[in-house]
Amino acid sequence: MLPAGSPLSDWLIWLETLSPKEIDLGLDRVQSVLERLSIEIPANVLLIAGTNGKGSSVAMTEALLCAAGYRVGAYTSPHIMHYNERIAVDRVPASDEQIIAAFERIAASRHDVPLTYFEYGTLAAMVVFSEQELDAWVLEVGMGGRLDASNAIDPTASLITNVALDHCDWLGDDVEAIAFEKAGVMRKGVPTVFGSREVPNSVLRHAEATGAELLLLGRDFDFELGADRDWSFAGRDLKMSPLELPGLTGAFQVQNAAAVLALIEAAGLTRALQAGLLRQVLPNLKLTGRWQAVRAAGADWLLDVAHNPAAAKVLSESLAATRGVGKTWAITGLLDDKDVEGVAAALNPEVDYWIAVTANSPRAIQADELARRIANRTGRPCRVSDSLDEAMQYAARSASENDRILLTGSFYLVGPALLKLELYSRPES
Repeated sequence: MLPAGSPLSDWLIWLETLSPKEIDLGLDRVQSVLERLSIEIPANVLLIAGTNGKGSSVAMTEALLCAAGYRVGAYTSPHIMHYNERIAVDRVPASDEQIIAAFERIAASRHDVPLTYFEYGTLAAMVVFSEQELDAWVLEVGMGGRLDASNAIDPTASLITNVALDHCDWLGDDVEAIAFEKAGVMRKGVPTVFGSREVPNSVLRHAEATGAELLLLGRDFDFELGADRDWSFAGRDLKMSPLELPGLTGAFQVQNAAAVLALIEAAGLTRALQAGLLRQVLPNLKLTGRWQAVRAAGADWLLDVAHNPAAAKVLSESLAATRGVGKTWAITGLLDDKDVEGVAAALNPEVDYWIAVTANSPRAIQADELARRIANRTGRPCRVSDSLDEAMQYAARSASENDRILLTGSFYLVGPALLKLELYSRPES
């Protein structure tokens, strides 16, 4: 345990030394510490799992519930720029002091029980939330579901956004194996929304085995795109039309929104499903690092945290739909457990120039290795940059007037890039 009064930065450095590979993953340790903490769980706990779209789904759920007057704690990971983003009460990030106090309380309660970086953070969120009078917790699953720390408490309703290949070293190397891990959020008699039309067999089997109430897109709820940039939703009881498209960019965000509405309906928090409130909240919602456009240093930048082939495919489709007369420069950095070749192949049709950097993480693939793998997969050259600064300056210097510069591949690339863009961003005249 760190000395009393240690700053949050020291805590985070120490937490980074806790390796999950040296700890047997499972829920027993987290649950034992939870019992010692004597945390009071609220009546409504919404658990959101899935390969892609978790952050967007948490943001929509949180925004709708807060707008309806519910008091809400939301936990997400990873963060984009500041650790405090992970733990929010009523959409306001926790203070350093709140997080430090939670870490100190966990350290004093855990005794000799080992915890990982993520488990410390998840427990800290629960400590912070329990000290407020909240109506609901919205928890994003970090990885998988079955053994994830967020799954240590029983949800009142859960959502699995979709299943695709990611974290294969931990979860398995095929969709059915990964889906089984995510299906671990299911509970007997508890509604679980599945937000994709492609439902793996392991999800269906696990729902039957556990007795969970599985709500499927196309069977128990659905959505339809309208001809006039609108959409409609049909749930078990709720039917709404027309609705404005979500402010979060991408056709897939309508599917995410439909799943979120089904989740809120299943949880019985129907005050958040008023037509006027939906029309006010969803079209105006923005999320940092998701198809985010920035004008800075005389260049047009696009930032997106896509880091697996499925997300990269969606990003590529968005790039294709918005392509103008200019070229697209891609600055990318990925972690060492990611499918570099799959991401590169998905993006390559819409990328004109590749630049590889080392993302800001001990687990990042080194830039020269990343460039070699991108070049081998795409058959095109990939520039190696010594730093993100150098890559961004080179791209901004080289890009023509109508070009755009994409920054993608990891939270640990997009976050630092946004910080750098803030430093020299200038208001447009």
